[in-house]
Amino acid sequence: MAKQNVAEQFVDILTRAGVKRLYGVVGDSLNPIVDAVRRNSAIDWIHVRHEETAAFAASAEAQITGNLAACAGSCGPGNLHLVNGLYDAHRSMAPVLALASHIPSSEIGLGYFQETHPDRLFAECSHYSEMISSPQQMPRLLQTAIQNAVGRSGVSVVTLPGDIADRPAPEKAAETALVTSRPTVRPGDAEIDRLVEMIDEAGKVTLFCGSGTAGAHAEVMEFAAKVKSPVGHALRGKEWIQYDNPFDVGMSGLLGYGAAYEATHECDLLILLGTDFPYNAFLPDDVKIVQVDIRPEHLGRRSKLDLAVWGDVRETLRCLIPRVKEKKNRRFLDRMLKKHADALEGVVKAYTRKVEKHTPIHPEYVASVLDEVAADDAVFTVDTGMCNVWAARYISPNGRRRVIGSFSHGSMANALPMAIGAQFTDRGRQVVSMSGDGGFSMLMGDFLTLVQYDLPVKVVLFNNSSLGMVELEMLVAGLPSYGTANKNPDFAAVARACGAYGVRVEKPKDLAGALKDAFRHKGPALVDVVTDPNALSIPPKIKAEMVTGFALSASKIVLDGGVGRMLQMARSNLRNVPRP
Repeated sequence: MAKQNVAEQFVDILTRAGVKRLYGVVGDSLNPIVDAVRRNSAIDWIHVRHEETAAFAASAEAQITGNLAACAGSCGPGNLHLVNGLYDAHRSMAPVLALASHIPSSEIGLGYFQETHPDRLFAECSHYSEMISSPQQMPRLLQTAIQNAVGRSGVSVVTLPGDIADRPAPEKAAETALVTSRPTVRPGDAEIDRLVEMIDEAGKVTLFCGSGTAGAHAEVMEFAAKVKSPVGHALRGKEWIQYDNPFDVGMSGLLGYGAAYEATHECDLLILLGTDFPYNAFLPDDVKIVQVDIRPEHLGRRSKLDLAVWGDVRETLRCLIPRVKEKKNRRFLDRMLKKHADALEGVVKAYTRKVEKHTPIHPEYVASVLDEVAADDAVFTVDTGMCNVWAARYISPNGRRRVIGSFSHGSMANALPMAIGAQFTDRGRQVVSMSGDGGFSMLMGDFLTLVQYDLPVKVVLFNNSSLGMVELEMLVAGLPSYGTANKNPDFAAVARACGAYGVRVEKPKDLAGALKDAFRHKGPALVDVVTDPNALSIPPKIKAEMVTGFALSASKIVLDGGVGRMLQMARSNLRNVPRP
């Protein structure tokens, strides 16, 4: 049997850790790795057109599967292109291993062609970033990188000079056990005791949930029922907590709707469950606050806490449910449910008024129809900007759907690359990229990746020929819009020229049929929907300090925006409120 080189051993370790794909663009310093992948049947090389796409795709794969995913870039400019997607993966807590190949080891520090220092450059967007300097070092260093990515839920970067990758691997390298899953963490007894005491003392309790409630839906509902608590959520908590929720009061924040804001401000005790909600201006400063999070560094960095609880949300609630006293008074809960239903009744009117005849098409209408015709287990990838608004307000979670986006890093152009990674995990599952024309055109070259691999991703393009969110930010500052207009092609024709299915929709009556036809198509498809550039949105509660770094139309040139099927749920929940 031929002796392995370092690249072959590197790829073997990745496959043992469960990595099935390596996303990247080939290059000379990567050649030993790419050739090792070619000869290993347990892993595939996914050739994308831009390394940023590779990192976003790996991030999406990791978020969908919960397992380690990987990407790679060649030396210098090649691996530098990974940085934006890696920042997003890291802030999304997606376990991703990035390989940054490097110039010849003998030339490092001498100003060689394409020289950078990846181990330094990626330090801020990773838990671990180190360079392999010798074959003997590689197995242990890669193992450490993998365990950092998986165990700490984020990015690890391994820098590997091409000449080191091509050298013989050390004989009888230790095949140590790899950590490929995370444990649950139970809080200490003292914290549980104190939290039980605070809950029993509080007359009005509100739960505000983030992505850390994944897998804890049943426990959240059981706990809310026992303490008669309204349940609000942040954007990243929507997919995990909104569905089948008789205590739902909507979403807070700059994309918010319903009564979540009131519920968090009018309670006696606010319990933040698995959320690192960044907009502290939306959090109260005059109620008691408890935060439960598995990441201790998140505790207390958004608001002043009365109790910090380090633990997994599901395990914490399992400890609490049998111990807290059941509350009999549900007046606060019922009042918040009524406020929520009333708020949704108010905003839905703008959406329902003659939208089926309005041209250019209301983007709210597009999102609402998309929600109706998409599969019950669809994965939606969402571009940053106004697509975030439409997804937050119209895409209905049900426990099977997934909605992912650049919700923490806020990068443009993420939806299409994320759809690539999501679709590779399951070719039979419907994956929908909700793309803005600005984001789509930024990384449009990777639409060719869909065609090359015949990935059946459906791109629904909200085409308003502008950078809509940026225009909104300019309105906030009292500035005229400038530099925000896009002169776009017929994107459907571009899709057809690439060898995919493409259709352009300009009239509302054609929308549902066009979406259904695209979804029935077996390969990649793009639906170019011409939408109203004046359709903007504002949150239900606004203070001046809330709009820093975001968008609020001071001129009120807005559509309030509907909330899709959420109104039906609110009405249903309201019917369960006891009548005097």
